[in-house]
Amino acid sequence: MLKGKDLENIIPQSYPMIMIDTLVISDRNKTITDFLIKEENIFVYEKRLQEPGIIENMAQTAAARSGYKAYTDNTEIRDGYIGAIKNLNIFSLPKINETLQTTLTPLTDIGNISAVKIETLSGKQKIAECLMTIILSD
Repeated sequence: MLKGKDLENIIPQSYPMIMIDTLVISDRNKTITDFLIKEENIFVYEKRLQEPGIIENMAQTAAARSGYKAYTDNTEIRDGYIGAIKNLNIFSLPKINETLQTTLTPLTDIGNISAVKIETLSGKQKIAECLMTIILSD
């Protein structure tokens, strides 16, 4: 489990763009992050996290996956870019003080390209899902 500065060291984002609080687990089968939605978040409008914030949370979960793998392999942490988002469904906009739990399941890793499935829950309610392609820089 990583939080705070330890987590910030494995992702390229910095405050106020950090959209994950805790890397709960990351292994070859899944990566799980938690994120508490605060009122001062730049993606909060009318006390709800808006769509760009949900997507950024998903992307940062992917960044945490690759950053943690590089950290544990003692290799350079590389920047990643969203190559594609498919089948994006946002079912609801979560409220402030809710905690999102985002689960990434890797589908394919070929070279510097990864295809992943991502689901985000608030409590037991699924609020979003997508397929995402991530491209790591050389």
